[in-house]
Amino acid sequence: MPWSFALPHVLLTNPYLAVATPITAGTTVALLTNRKSTSGPQNRETYKQLKQPPYSPPGWLFAPAWTLVYGLMGYASHHATTIASQSFSLAVRDANSTAQTLYTTQLALNFLWMPLFFRLGRPAVALGDLALLAGNVGALMVNWWTADRTAFWCLVPYAVWLGYAAYLNAGCGVLNGWTVPTGKERSE
Repeated sequence: MPWSFALPHVLLTNPYLAVATPITAGTTVALLTNRKSTSGPQNRETYKQLKQPPYSPPGWLFAPAWTLVYGLMGYASHHATTIASQSFSLAVRDANSTAQTLYTTQLALNFLWMPLFFRLGRPAVALGDLALLAGNVGALMVNWWTADRTAFWCLVPYAVWLGYAAYLNAGCGVLNGWTVPTGKERSE
């Protein structure tokens, strides 16, 4: 099997761990980024202060939406890994190794967005991260289209949500002069 940068195999083959891993990691990143500062929870306060583009959702919608998306992507990774491990084809196994690398790198790019946008207050850099993330997810979807259609379809809501997130990110960037107040700036 070729070298790959991927999550440990047990996190992909066990359905519960596969679903729980992105949900838990995403929640952890959100909690760490949203640590209480002197002025209160950072993300919630910042989100309220930003000028929003049309069709922006209420802040409470993000947690359930991301939980659903993370759960679907976790299940997709499990399903694709299981299908590949049952295959006798070396090509399918190699494609799965590539998919596992793409899956792991998209998680890393996904988890970078929130600190870039809220903690560092850099919406332009966060938008660049989203562009890389969208390309990575697109490549993963192409891989899964040929290897596992169930995994592909589980990623469709994620791809749609990323497009919407890019719209919100760009809209907030334009409307707020490409700056987002960080915790220090709000408390001054």
